[in-house]
Amino acid sequence: MDLKSQYWTDEESDGDNDSEEFLYGIQGSCAADLYRHPQLDADIEAVKDIYTDTAVSVREYGTIDDVDIDLQINISFLDEEVATAWKVIRTEPIILRLRFSLSQYLDGPEPSVEVFQPSNKDGFSLGLQLKKILSMFTSQQWKHLSNEFLKAQQEKRHSWFKAGGTIKKFRAGLSIFSPIPKSPSFPLIQDSVLKGKLAMPELRVTRLMNRSISCTIKNPKGELFSYPPNSQTVAVPAARPPAQITTKQLIELFFSSQAGGHCKNIPTLEYGFLVQIMKYSEQRIPTLNEYCVVCDEQHVFQNGSMLKPAVCTRELCVFSFYTLGVMSGAAEEVATGAEVVDLLVAMCRAALESPRKSIIFEPYPSVVDPNDPKTLAFNPKKKNYERLQKALDSVMSIREMTQGSYLEIKKQMDKLDPLAHPLLQWIISSNRSHIVKLPLSRQLKFMHTSHQFLLLSSPPAKEARFRTAKKLYGSTFAFHGSHIENWHSILRNGLVNASYTKLQLHGAAYGKGIYLSPISSISFGYSGMGKGQHRMPTKDELVQRYNRMNTIPQSRPIQSRFLQSRNLNCIALCEVITSKDLQKHGNIWVCPVSDHVCTRFFFVYEDGQVGDANINTQEPKIQKEIMRVIGTQIYSS
Repeated sequence: MDLKSQYWTDEESDGDNDSEEFLYGIQGSCAADLYRHPQLDADIEAVKDIYTDTAVSVREYGTIDDVDIDLQINISFLDEEVATAWKVIRTEPIILRLRFSLSQYLDGPEPSVEVFQPSNKDGFSLGLQLKKILSMFTSQQWKHLSNEFLKAQQEKRHSWFKAGGTIKKFRAGLSIFSPIPKSPSFPLIQDSVLKGKLAMPELRVTRLMNRSISCTIKNPKGELFSYPPNSQTVAVPAARPPAQITTKQLIELFFSSQAGGHCKNIPTLEYGFLVQIMKYSEQRIPTLNEYCVVCDEQHVFQNGSMLKPAVCTRELCVFSFYTLGVMSGAAEEVATGAEVVDLLVAMCRAALESPRKSIIFEPYPSVVDPNDPKTLAFNPKKKNYERLQKALDSVMSIREMTQGSYLEIKKQMDKLDPLAHPLLQWIISSNRSHIVKLPLSRQLKFMHTSHQFLLLSSPPAKEARFRTAKKLYGSTFAFHGSHIENWHSILRNGLVNASYTKLQLHGAAYGKGIYLSPISSISFGYSGMGKGQHRMPTKDELVQRYNRMNTIPQSRPIQSRFLQSRNLNCIALCEVITSKDLQKHGNIWVCPVSDHVCTRFFFVYEDGQVGDANINTQEPKIQKEIMRVIGTQIYSS
């Protein structure tokens, strides 16, 4: 047999031993004396059949019984803004590296797990969470996994497709067209026995975020009926010819546990362990933000999961999170997103100083005592607002932090209050939304403030549902006004329907839902209501304030980088689905479906000023400006 070998260079290898040569490929001359388990080869071929030849690579150690299997997990399905918030490169696969015994494979020691992106080694914090999840998954599977067990599972699958097997009965009323191309979304399983073809309505299988399956079937009238996992049926125009599906894929569609849609379901072992762990990775990645980064238990938020992965409030998780050093990103945050940190601290201060803090200051911090790592200095079960206020007052201004060494600044804060810096870390790490200060070129000029931010808080699943609804019903933009004291909670719990709850501050005169308006003056009125102020200013009063603030000579630079006042007003610009659920009462709109409202921009005004009270988001020139700024990254379908 002609054996070909290819050697990795030092630059290509992640190994620490520069003198060690690694053999790349299925077989090599220096590894010829080592026995290679045939089940390993079978599983590697299964990955190539279901995905692509480049989805798996093998690295053998020349003289020892170890082998590294690199699996490429495609994450291109992530939205660009989601990928930015998660600090991953969506165009580059995530590498899952498993180290097995070459000769024993599944009968050998439990494999080690590494997760990384080759071009993103320094900032790939998401890899820690995924590594923990996949290591736990591997440990659980290894308790019952063996080469013989896997072989038995695969033989059971092949028995279905024998000439006299179960599949023959299933074929009786069906016929399938030619196979669909290879893709991670739906695997193409080669089988020489499958030659017959039967008739059936044209069937197209799609996938949402790698974890839910929906079918679209064409009826005689030419309409495509979509059957998502929640069994709702929606008719949509037949935009493109349907794809074709193999018999095995149809069986999988009917019997796979993934049709149920739970990301923790264990994928089938029928195609080997390597395919199984790749499928499990694909299920888990889109939902990482829904689970605690430490205990991997699902978060319980009032309005569902938020965009960024986070730690839950269980004490053991807080200790582990702090001990692992995941919260040490505060230094990087202050350096790269100083204006955002400035805003987060201002929101926290406003909520803490509010008479309603017992209701709206949620979540309350979970901060480990730096002098006693076994106790919580700030504990949600034992709230102490006075101590919290003292620590917050000792947090130095973000402007000061950017002007010197961060370590020196930290030392100064520690002298003022040893809990000041841990509290700042919590304020940054507990934010579950994606906030970015907009450069001048992407600011909305008609909003008349330099403090403009991109604000995205929807997780991938909600954003996908939003875009699906948008294709069906369309969307528009409207303002949402809420006092700045409420935004500490909104950024961590989502924009919720507060009607008839303890969070409700204003009356729900038009029913239950999220209140919006296309007219800026109405939302500016709501944004000024808080801290005991319960009367909404009239439009004339807002116009007078706007005109007064624009005629008084400015004592500070117009384009100040940081907030310099504690008297702040804020307003959000949201995108809302224009379905029949959206109730319009003149210029006050009520959306009872929280999935139909997504925040897009956030604007902050200082010294009690407000923006132009005459803005109407439905005017063509305003819509054109919004579309110019929002670009294709957010708005494209």
